[in-house]
Amino acid sequence: MNTWQELTVTIHRDAEEAVSNILIEAGSQGVAISDSADYLGQIGRYGEIFPEVEQSDRVAVTGYFPDSMDLVALRDRLENGLNKLRTSGLETGDISLSAQELAEEDWADNWKKYYEPARITHDLTIVPSWTDYKAESEEKVIRLDPGMAFGTGTHPTTKMSLFALEQVLRGGETVIDVGTGSGVLSIASSLLGAKEIFAFDLDDVAVRVAEENIALNQETSNIQVATGNLLKGVEQKAQVIVANILADILIHLTEDAYRLLDDEGYLIMSGIISEKWDMVRKSAEDAGFFLETHMIQGEWNACVFKKTDNKSGVIGG
Repeated sequence: MNTWQELTVTIHRDAEEAVSNILIEAGSQGVAISDSADYLGQIGRYGEIFPEVEQSDRVAVTGYFPDSMDLVALRDRLENGLNKLRTSGLETGDISLSAQELAEEDWADNWKKYYEPARITHDLTIVPSWTDYKAESEEKVIRLDPGMAFGTGTHPTTKMSLFALEQVLRGGETVIDVGTGSGVLSIASSLLGAKEIFAFDLDDVAVRVAEENIALNQETSNIQVATGNLLKGVEQKAQVIVANILADILIHLTEDAYRLLDDEGYLIMSGIISEKWDMVRKSAEDAGFFLETHMIQGEWNACVFKKTDNKSGVIGG
């Protein structure tokens, strides 16, 4: 295992670029910048929930250097560069330089130790592909290797989507999965009895990952994955459409979903933070849907809308 030296300079924000240049010229292959201002104006912008961060005019600029370098000479070089900054006219405030040894880890695999089999619904259990798991007779097992860029299937938005699929699927349906990501909802739809599933994602990497995950599971040849921008250009009719993506994006698919769903069909949407629930509900109802189920877990909302003329059994019907 290799080790690295992590050197961090804490300085006024105005000198951030100058310090970054000093670190790179000293041999760092890049820098990481921690700045409290990055969190300003971000709450609710795209549906993300950001932590509360105390604002400061100081930033931390970190460079990474192999321990094969002469560390004494490296620190001397950095100190000289920082001393020049103090007389350059830039606002620097108090300057501090700290260092620590950092062990190189296999980040691509290290996260896997935190990912274990999880029973999500009465029927569905998500199992990491590298785990030897013996299922109980009634369990439907989804084997998943999401990689670090996609969810593990245990986030509240995914859980509620799976609950909703379990609620509406009876067998033999055509399902469209919008923004498939890891492919977990498509695999679940197949296990729950859907006849055919059409999965779309705008990201080519997501399409590849979904195809790889589908291949990990048996009897999923009824799933077709393709690159697609929401439901634009799609003509395939369906009885169920599911989309677990951000609220600001969901509002752009409701009209196409209504066009593609058969009468008495269902639109499942998740990934909706509480403050944007009313916006999503209005978009669906304006398209012609009626709300049948509304689920809440923490800050997250999920819903099942129905395309129907029979308002009995729906909220407000």
